[in-house]
Amino acid sequence: MTFVERPLSWIIRLIFRINGGLEVKGIDNIPMEGGVIVASNHISYLDPPLLGAIIPRKVTFMARRGLFDIKVPLLRWFIRHYAFPVDREKTLPSTIKEALRRLKNRELLVIFPEGRRSETGGLLEGKKGIGLIVGRSRVAVVPALIQGTDRALPVGGKWLRKAKISVIFDKPLYFSENNSELITKKIMTLIGELKKDHADSSS
Repeated sequence: MTFVERPLSWIIRLIFRINGGLEVKGIDNIPMEGGVIVASNHISYLDPPLLGAIIPRKVTFMARRGLFDIKVPLLRWFIRHYAFPVDREKTLPSTIKEALRRLKNRELLVIFPEGRRSETGGLLEGKKGIGLIVGRSRVAVVPALIQGTDRALPVGGKWLRKAKISVIFDKPLYFSENNSELITKKIMTLIGELKKDHADSSS
């Protein structure tokens, strides 16, 4: 992290702790070097700044184009500085190429395999894009689970509500197969298992 990013991350974490509590488990499972993908569920606009603040490396996000014009100023600034745009309706070759380029440059990408926020909190079906990227890059994949951000900033919400938030990182995985559908399904299964195993951790 840069000189500016470190205090910003500290401030974001402090806000979450004051606002109801922040619990992070398995942070040591994130490799500190090399190309890495953190694959997480997505339940609130708070998820990107939350992960960016707690992951001990500089992160890059893949965000749908519409989010670059989001009306919340702080979130808009964050997205424009730490993400590159993707098309939510279809996986474009240019998106895959950009992701692979960044991973080859030993960056850490945060990807939300569902491709959008879940408005119910339940897991949506994973998109094939992450499977394509993982199959071609062969980098470590760290499944992650976020809980509580949907209560802190629900769909349609404009102000933070008091809520405990938890983030769990699983052990890194390496895929030898190149079947994008199977890779995507396995990643979503592992996120689902995290959700089942930690069902009450943010309540």
